[in-house]
Amino acid sequence: MKTIGSAEEFKELVEIIQNSHIYKEPLGFGIARVDRGQKNPDKILQASYPVVNWKENFGSAAIFLQALKESGYELKQDSETVYDINREFVNNCLKAFAPFLTEAKSHKNVQVIKFLDMIIDEEPQNFKVVFIFEDEAPKSVEAVYLKLYALSLAKAPLRGLNLNGAFGILENVAWSGNEPIELEWLREHEIELKLGGNYPQIDSVDKFPRFLQHIIPADNTRILDSSKVRFGAQLAAGTTVMPGASYINFNAGTLGASMVEGRISSSAVVGKGSDVGGGASILGVLSGTNGNPVTIGENCLLGANSVTGIPLGDGCIVDAGIAVLEGTKFYISEAEFEKIKEANPNWKAPYKEIYKGVELAGLNGLHFRQDSTSGQMKVFRSKKEIKLNEELH
Repeated sequence: MKTIGSAEEFKELVEIIQNSHIYKEPLGFGIARVDRGQKNPDKILQASYPVVNWKENFGSAAIFLQALKESGYELKQDSETVYDINREFVNNCLKAFAPFLTEAKSHKNVQVIKFLDMIIDEEPQNFKVVFIFEDEAPKSVEAVYLKLYALSLAKAPLRGLNLNGAFGILENVAWSGNEPIELEWLREHEIELKLGGNYPQIDSVDKFPRFLQHIIPADNTRILDSSKVRFGAQLAAGTTVMPGASYINFNAGTLGASMVEGRISSSAVVGKGSDVGGGASILGVLSGTNGNPVTIGENCLLGANSVTGIPLGDGCIVDAGIAVLEGTKFYISEAEFEKIKEANPNWKAPYKEIYKGVELAGLNGLHFRQDSTSGQMKVFRSKKEIKLNEELH
């Protein structure tokens, strides 16, 4: 690849590449550092992306593809492709990015290449360039991680990516800080590690790392216990995750400033201004929702130790300790029914006193309660306005 002399010449090169047969616009791409197995170095345990390009920076994608081609790689346009990186690839990228090398701080992909130039010769086997062209079920650890990054960085919407089969692709490893360690290797070396005082501190054993091992949250986002948020979760700015019974799984999270003291299971989404109370549980798609993902609207309150298994609209309250499930039967008085219909003009259900939870899914302004005298589950039009403490969010 020839050395490019100006920004205009760079644009011309990109246009030529993008009009050639080697180019296909990627959904996402990036350069990753991979962690390999200590016993089985062919196994990829983790992939770390300093820069994630998702539906953006197609000029850099074109340069990476051309640099691969001119470095002797056979290019493929499968749903995803993973290539090892060598010195020639880095040199070709440096030639193409030449006009921007002195202003690399303004171009993150250029920063990556400049840093690789300093370290690629030391461990070339640990760096890869990854492309995702179609949102199909991932086939590699590198592709799974790229998708998890896209979710956690809010470059892709929650429940918006195909992660089918991800659990089968990722290795179950011991996590010591940000280092994944093969369990098989630990067992083989247990005696010498322990006698030598070198046995690592194991924080968890899981296929997924923690959110904070890969993501830098917004300044006003608080996570008081790193174990409470799994990588692949998405936390909107202003979210507070308290310790104790809280937990946010991958492909789940918040869409605005929220208080989380309970469990947001996989595929569950919580709207802005909502409060998931201590020990409250929002069911995931494998937890009794018939595969229907649960969305909690804005300014809702889920009371302590409650269970919610249906979508809620805005301004809803679930009292502490009760379960609101698809099959749970709720009594609504005729007067409250009229108030609920007024808040939900598109709800066309006739009045019939008893409603299953699934019939109330997604409605605004509901207050789910249990009569402490009769034990009957009831629904009222909510009279409370849920507001978070602005100083905390």
